[in-house]
Amino acid sequence: MTATTLTAATLDQRIDEAAKRVESEVIATRRDIHQHPELGNREFRTSKLIADRLRELGIEVRTPIAHTGVVGVLRGGKPGRVVALRADMDALPVTEEVDVPFKSTVRTTYDGREVGVMHACGHDAHVAILLGVAKVLASVRKELPGTVVFLFQPAEEGAPQGEQGGAELMVKEGALDNPKVDAVFGLHVTSRYPVGEIAYRSGAELAAVDSFHIKVHGKQTHGAYPWLGVDPIVVASQIVLGLQTIPSRQLDVSLAPAVVTVGMIHGGVRNNIIPDDVEMVGTIRSLDEKMRDDIHARIRRTAEEIAKAGGATADVTIDTGYPVTYNDPALTEQMAPTLRRMTPNLITVNPTLGAEDFSFYQQKVPGLFFWLGTRPKNQTAEQAASNHSPLFYVDESGLELGIRAMAHVAVDYLSM
Repeated sequence: MTATTLTAATLDQRIDEAAKRVESEVIATRRDIHQHPELGNREFRTSKLIADRLRELGIEVRTPIAHTGVVGVLRGGKPGRVVALRADMDALPVTEEVDVPFKSTVRTTYDGREVGVMHACGHDAHVAILLGVAKVLASVRKELPGTVVFLFQPAEEGAPQGEQGGAELMVKEGALDNPKVDAVFGLHVTSRYPVGEIAYRSGAELAAVDSFHIKVHGKQTHGAYPWLGVDPIVVASQIVLGLQTIPSRQLDVSLAPAVVTVGMIHGGVRNNIIPDDVEMVGTIRSLDEKMRDDIHARIRRTAEEIAKAGGATADVTIDTGYPVTYNDPALTEQMAPTLRRMTPNLITVNPTLGAEDFSFYQQKVPGLFFWLGTRPKNQTAEQAASNHSPLFYVDESGLELGIRAMAHVAVDYLSM
């Protein structure tokens, strides 16, 4: 064994030992954040907690960024590249139903309604893990060959109406600049995989997500005499069916799956009145950027032409959301051995049509995003409540693996 190999082995061992030491603190932090959840762009308490912890570790802190975000910079004792690690901080407007001592009882106003607030997607675990990683890496800063940037990001679930936020705003406000980041890593806890398992894939991992709004204009008339008007409800029904032929009949789904879903329809106020208008709102999920643009064009054409055939008109608005979460193939190949070293239960998975705004970082620099299993081992994936459920549960015994994985991918990347 060479001196360099021995040094690397010693550093790896120190990281693992430090990860074990901070595990209980990470769990306590996660429970504290879980009990005090905050919605997107309103993570004031969480932001302060993060900034205070980073300063205690002697890490440079920049805040606020993107409203409530925090950027920490840990400069290693040796020159080298810059790597970023990201955790999202926001909770969801969900009333918790999990019976744990640190259950959230927080309530707030969301879109004009009083709602419960819960970390139903595991962002509390993400913050706690990354704070643990910061403590681990700060303990070996003299051996670090480069710089680690910690990105604590608000509003991954979306900014409040009328506001900007999330990763897109973090990037816009310079989170990846000064120092200029060379690569970015992130993880997400999930009940789809058991504790001890890490899942990933090269290339497109999560979908681009866009929303559409279609307003069908007909002509109001009595329900007994439909021929005297233009029925937008019938036209809207035909548009819903027509939209389903886009992914099922008009796209080469052997290249990448896609979904067009109508999630809301509203029209009319009475059983015997055909209304003037019907509104439809839905979501578009796609895993290929060219296909994404094609789907948008087909939605417009389908809605407008079906409406025209029925004597109506259709106004189509498409709002673009998160891009495809795309794991850089070269970076993924480089880092796969690190993840394999972390656990014998490393699996490659199919892409999912969920979405993540981590994709905005990946548009700027190469990135790798992976899943951390936090499902209790005595449950199946079908039995476990999914992310965003009021029953979503994180088995905290899986957090140490997250600390180790994030710390090691950062150090291994810097050491390459």
